[in-house]
Formats: sequence, C-alpha cells, structure tokens
Amino acid sequence: MSASLLDLRAEARAHALDVSGYPVELFPSAIGTWRARMVNEHASSAVFEALARQLTDAGFPPELADACQGFAAEERRHGVLCGAVVESLGGTATASVPERPEFPLHRDAPPRAAVLRNVIHICCMSETVAVSLIGAERLEMPPGPLLDLLTRIYADEVGHARFGWRLLEQVAPELSAAERGAVERYFPVAFRHLVQHEHAHLPSRGAPERGEQLGLCSGLEARVLLDETIEEVIRPGLRRFFDC
Repeated sequence: MSASLLDLRAEARAHALDVSGYPVELFPSAIGTWRARMVNEHASSAVFEALARQLTDAGFPPELADACQGFAAEERRHGVLCGAVVESLGGTATASVPERPEFPLHRDAPPRAAVLRNVIHICCMSETVAVSLIGAERLEMPPGPLLDLLTRIYADEVGHARFGWRLLEQVAPELSAAERGAVERYFPVAFRHLVQHEHAHLPSRGAPERGEQLGLCSGLEARVLLDETIEEVIRPGLRRFFDC
C-alpha cells in the first residue's frame, strides 16, 4: 500500500505552545503520541467529507451534509493543533501516512440504511469513544496550554457524537423492516472494527510517572474505559432503536 507525506509544519507553528512547565524527560514519548493523534485527527476529515457526500446522494436534507463538512474542517484543525504540540515539544509535524481504505458505501443495504451504518460507526461509536477517552484524559491533566488545547478538541468531538445520536432519533423510527434489518446486521462488524481500531492505537501499558501532564494516558485504563463506554453508553443507546 502506497504512502504519502502529511506535512502540517507551517500551520502547526502558527499555534506554538509554551511547554516550559512540562517534564522534559517525557517529551520524546509525548511527541510520538501527539504525532499519532495528528495523523488520526487529520484523517478523520476525509471520513466526514465522504459521509457528507453519502448523505447528499441518499437524499438527506442538505444541512446534514453541511454539518459534516463543518466537522471535516474541525478535524483538520484538530490535526493542526496536535501538530502544534509536536512542534512545541521539539518534534516535526510531519508523518508518513498510508493510503486510506475506501470509504464503505454499503451497497448491500438500502440507501438510508447504508448511511445509518456509517453514521453509527463514525459518530455513535468512534466519536462517542473519543468523548469518553478525551474526557477522562482532561480530568487527569493539570491546568495549562495542553489542557486548553485538549478542551477545544473535546468540545468538537462532543458535537460530532451528538450529531449521530440525534440523526438516529429522527430517522430510526421511520425505517422499514428491510432497512432496520440491514442496519442491525452490521452491528457485529462495527463493534469488532471499533475495538480493533482502538486497541491498535492505545498503548498496552500504563502511563509513565507524570505522563498525564503531557497526555500520555494509561493504555490499560483506557481499554477498560473503552469496554465500559461500549457496554454502558453505546449499546444501550442503540437499543433504543434496534436489536443490538
């Protein structure tokens, strides 16, 4: 699979942070963590752009696609902010990015069900997990520029998750039996992919001492929180509308 270079140096340097109060010995680890976040956040912009196109093609109201285009812009901004942390810590806001897999259009499902599959996966699952993980990280982080930056990202992720849950509230009651069945058949795949994706990006160890100051979370605690979010938030939320 081919790769391309993501280069956010110029934009990131415009958002330089004062990191003088943070533990210098943890900067190398923090650079790797925030560079990975930079890549993930920037990549999410393409996902929301594709979802906007799918909403339009399926005949959903244009304001929904407009909202997703706005989310795409927010994700690009998140990538720049994470890159700003990388640069401020002494790293470089560049990364080799593998070619992304094709956005799933779910042509085996009716158009509305195909859209809901992606809305559920992107917003009700992935973004809801992001809200939980970032929210927990904010509670551990001391006041300072990194907490302020993470709070900006957190607020946007809350909006992305709410978009999905609100759309479900509007559309799910109107689904035909065939559409409902098509959505429900996707749940095992979606949950499996969610867990695999999160585990691939969470460290399999605890956080280093004082690591919470720089956003170096405990991967072990994050995995527990992931499971709790799935069982206590996502599944109950979906059960309001589907057999899950």
